Amino acid sequence: MFKKLIHSNIGAAALNMLVAYLVWMLSRVAFFAENWSTFAPYMSWPLFKSMLRGALVFDTSALLYINSLYLVLMLLPLHLKERPGFHAGLKWLYVVTNAVGVAMNLMDSVYFQYTGRRSTVSVFTEFANEGNIASILMTEFAHHWYLVLAFVLLVFLLWRCYTKPRLEVYRFGHHYYISQLVALLVMIPLAIVGIRGSVTAGTRPITISNANEFVNRPVEASVVLNTPFSMIRSIGKKVFVTPDYMPGDQMEAIYTPLHSSPVTDELSHPGKNVVILIVESMGKEYIGSFNRDLDGGAYQGYMPFIDSLLTQSLTFEYSYANGRISMDAMPSILSGLPMMVEPFFLTPASLNDVEGLPKMLAREGYSSAFFHGAHNISMGFSAYAHSIGYGHYYGLDEYCQSPKYGGMDDFDGKWAIWDEPFLQFTLDNIGGMRQPFLATAFTASSHHPYNLPEQYRDSLKDEGGQPIHKCVRYTDLSLRRFFERASHEPWYRNTIFVLVADHTNQTSHDVYKTDLGLYSIPIIFFAPDGSITPELRNDVIAQQTDITPTLLHLLGYSKPYLAFGDDLLSVSPEQSWAFSYNAGIYQLLQGDLMLQFDGTKTTAVYRFKTDKLLRENLVGRLPEQQPMEQRLKAIIQQYMSRMNENRLLPNR
Repeated sequence: MFKKLIHSNIGAAALNMLVAYLVWMLSRVAFFAENWSTFAPYMSWPLFKSMLRGALVFDTSALLYINSLYLVLMLLPLHLKERPGFHAGLKWLYVVTNAVGVAMNLMDSVYFQYTGRRSTVSVFTEFANEGNIASILMTEFAHHWYLVLAFVLLVFLLWRCYTKPRLEVYRFGHHYYISQLVALLVMIPLAIVGIRGSVTAGTRPITISNANEFVNRPVEASVVLNTPFSMIRSIGKKVFVTPDYMPGDQMEAIYTPLHSSPVTDELSHPGKNVVILIVESMGKEYIGSFNRDLDGGAYQGYMPFIDSLLTQSLTFEYSYANGRISMDAMPSILSGLPMMVEPFFLTPASLNDVEGLPKMLAREGYSSAFFHGAHNISMGFSAYAHSIGYGHYYGLDEYCQSPKYGGMDDFDGKWAIWDEPFLQFTLDNIGGMRQPFLATAFTASSHHPYNLPEQYRDSLKDEGGQPIHKCVRYTDLSLRRFFERASHEPWYRNTIFVLVADHTNQTSHDVYKTDLGLYSIPIIFFAPDGSITPELRNDVIAQQTDITPTLLHLLGYSKPYLAFGDDLLSVSPEQSWAFSYNAGIYQLLQGDLMLQFDGTKTTAVYRFKTDKLLRENLVGRLPEQQPMEQRLKAIIQQYMSRMNENRLLPNR
């Protein structure tokens, strides 16, 4: 009887699902190994067991999703299955569908390094307008050949270990129909339970955020999850769901993004020009001035020009990005809209009426232009720049039309024009703008796949152990030459410069691998005429969404506006805050505390200024937890309701 069961359709299906479990788990091992430095330092035996338990839950759900057709065809009580070629076709169905899942997991083991989470279905929209994806994938296949080899071996394992039923076992007789019908009827409720992730009646099916129940840090949820599950569970989902944490009047009393009485005082200088430089991947780790205590005080960083600029600038010891990818940066920096759940560009709310710095400054007589050296439709930057009021957009197309530069000879082959020539091109066009002006440039060269122009490949090295370090040095050199030339322009001394990173990138030190360190970026305000007092402030917390309110103060803007951030020059230190979202966890910084919230309850509280590695979870032990949680709930509810109701303007 046991042999009959093993060689039946029921037994073969069960064995093949076990093989799929094994193969998917091995792809998770590859994911963990590829990102060893992010996870290994925090690993413990209890955490490992919890992760394994969670991984089985999420793999069960995903495997049942993608193998549902295979299982139904295997168990349907029809003699059609005994025809020649039927099981050969089923084998191909099984191998191909599971191989796709394995490929997604292995590809995400690389892409995770740039996003800090498993990919969702929005990734297809994110790269929908990029014409270089095939080239990038081929480059990645070459750089990560061992993952390609792992994929081949895992698919071979799926193929080689596949079990075909022996057709003679149940060829005739009523028991053929009864046994397989019973198996199918039993499998259906078991599959529903497996897909839902719970046997408890009334519970909701597991979602991406449930992975946090099995880990200590949000970033570790990616080990528990698998990419097919993240993709499937995000298909057709409403991105912004307005929670009912509190009545509207209570929400407004606790937090509002409306700035109805902007500050204007002796710090305000109406009519100054503004240049915002959004520097690709300029994490704080790369700047020596922020890291005097690293490596026993010997750490120098990789951006000496930025270090020199900091001595003349207002900057902040505690400053953070609101997202992890380039798409998150523009709404945060230019409109005061942080990333929450998914990048704003990729949600239906991107069609809402929205303001930004260029629209607001246009009312004060400003001209404006946005500069990015990639293809003009790349990443949706040009569309967003237009929607928030930039008067001109200069991309790769405009660069190639200039006879002064090398056109496509200056293209890095993957993403954009090299930083050095494109920043000089930016200066050419700034010089022709009517003052006062707002000019924003988004650099690109300190980006994967970490190439350099030919003339710098021997002189700039990644001596710090990370491939990005040589590119960061190149961008620093490009910024130095930008400022050297700009300093001779007539508009220079009447200009406020803001330098800010879009997000962090490759890290070497543990303090930058934490749930907070992954968002740690510089925010720099520089005025050549000295109207902004140079200072490294350690009393306030700064975030990207604070840039627009702070600039509006500096420019004497007196009209109401909306921004999920504060004016850093007037906010009280105890009320300053920073927000980020990762893998279903909302993070709020205030005072010396960092609170993590899963949408229902607070899961962690850390004293991030002294506990820099976030080792001691103080949840439930501090009186500050409850008011912080209430403030975060009010922020979330404000954001979600305004996104869903198209209320992103100050008069709505």
